[in-house]
Amino acid sequence: MAKISNTQYFKVSSDTELQVKEILDTVYNAMREKGYNPVNQIVGYIMSGDPTYITSHNNARSLIMKVERDELVEELLKEYIRNKAWQ
Repeated sequence: MAKISNTQYFKVSSDTELQVKEILDTVYNAMREKGYNPVNQIVGYIMSGDPTYITSHNNARSLIMKVERDELVEELLKEYIRNKAWQ
């Protein structure tokens, strides 16, 4: 058993990163095409795990369910940090 004082590392492979980006892009565009607010709907899905927040248009619902919600959060946070002017 690992010591509780040690930090565990969590790493996602870069192939997964590309896939998550593509899925988020497809889902975002499908939500906009159907007239939904993509940010609100994706947040609702991430928070609840309920896939009905995502439209089935362009297979968006099936695609987003292929990715773990923590991977979605990780990708969104990484993009935010990359695009944020911290200086």
